[in-house]
Amino acid sequence: MTSATTPQKPINIAVLTVSDTRTLATDKSGATLIERLQGAGHSLAQHSIVKDDVYQIRAAVSMWVADSNVHAVLVTGGTGFTARDTTPDALLPLFDQVIEGFGELFRSLSYAEVGTSTIQSRTIAGVANRTVIFSIPGSTGACRTAWDGIIEQQLDSRHKPCNFVEMVTFHSSAQHTAQ
Repeated sequence: MTSATTPQKPINIAVLTVSDTRTLATDKSGATLIERLQGAGHSLAQHSIVKDDVYQIRAAVSMWVADSNVHAVLVTGGTGFTARDTTPDALLPLFDQVIEGFGELFRSLSYAEVGTSTIQSRTIAGVANRTVIFSIPGSTGACRTAWDGIIEQQLDSRHKPCNFVEMVTFHSSAQHTAQ
C-alpha cells in the first residue's frame, strides 16, 4: 500500500548489466530499468556493463556499495545455470544480509509469465553496507516483472508497512555526518 498524500523520497540507483555481448546501445534490459527508476522519480547514479565474470561483477558492485551516494543497485543478467552465469556467486559474499523473500516472490510472479522455467532463475537480493542490491535475470520481461511487481514498491518511501528507503538513506546521511 502506498500513500498518495506523502511525497516520494527519491534515491540514487546504479544499474549494472552483466553480459558478454551487450553494449550501451543494445542493452534493452538496463534501459528498461533506467526508464522505470527515473519514471518513479529516482536518479540514475551510474550505469555500467561488465562481462559475466565474478570479479568484474564484484568490483563494480563493491565500488557502488562503498559510495554513500548510491542507495540501491540493480543488477541484470547472469542469474541462470550456465557456466557463464555467475552473478549470484559474485554477489552473495558481499551481502551483510540476504533478502530471502525477493527471489521467492520474483519466481512466484514470473511463474505466471514463463511457467516452470522460472525455477531456472537464481535471482537474489541482499543488503551490503546499507545499500540494497537486487539481482534480476537479463531479459527485458524479467526486469519489468521485478521492477513493477516488487522493486518499485520497496524503493518507494511511501510504501507501507515497510520499504528499504529509510535504511538506505540513513546510510548516506550517516556517512556525511561522520565526515
